[in-house]
Amino acid sequence: MAKLYFYYSSMNAGKSTTLLQSSYNYRERHMNTLVYTAAIDNRFGTAKVTSRIGISQEALVFTNETDLYQQIKAQIRQQPLHCILVDEAQFLTKTQVYQLSDVVDKLHIPVLCYGLRTDFQGELFKGSQYLLAWADQLEELKTICYCGRKANFVLRLNEKGEVVKAGEQIQIGGNDSYLSVCRRHYKERLGC
Repeated sequence: MAKLYFYYSSMNAGKSTTLLQSSYNYRERHMNTLVYTAAIDNRFGTAKVTSRIGISQEALVFTNETDLYQQIKAQIRQQPLHCILVDEAQFLTKTQVYQLSDVVDKLHIPVLCYGLRTDFQGELFKGSQYLLAWADQLEELKTICYCGRKANFVLRLNEKGEVVKAGEQIQIGGNDSYLSVCRRHYKERLGC
């Protein structure tokens, strides 16, 4: 039975690596996958899911205007699909999360979404909000803070490594711009 899955975490927990491994597992069994990533995240080039450990795969990109249900439905006419995988799922819109639920419910294809739960201010991303609400199964991928505790928050850093407390929700960056930390160190570093 197909389900809508949301694998969430803070940064550097291996979301992209896990997605790529899942896609590989399907393809190794001669099953077709369709991989999506957000057009806005072009750190490693466009139309590519890349893991920090150096593996990657070509992907389709989505923007806020992409109709995922119609795209996937059109792809099925060309070849059967056995799994849809979405990287950077926090950037999905409410409508796109609904479309992915239709892929599961109407097309009977499992959809595996991977993304951040919250931003640097501890607020839910729109895509994450609706995936947390509507997914059939939620899985937290874990990483650790520099103290060894589970990291479930992200700090944004400026070019000097200082904590940034305000700004736009979306700013693409990696280890040079963000640090995953536990709740205690999140509060301490923000001065709360």
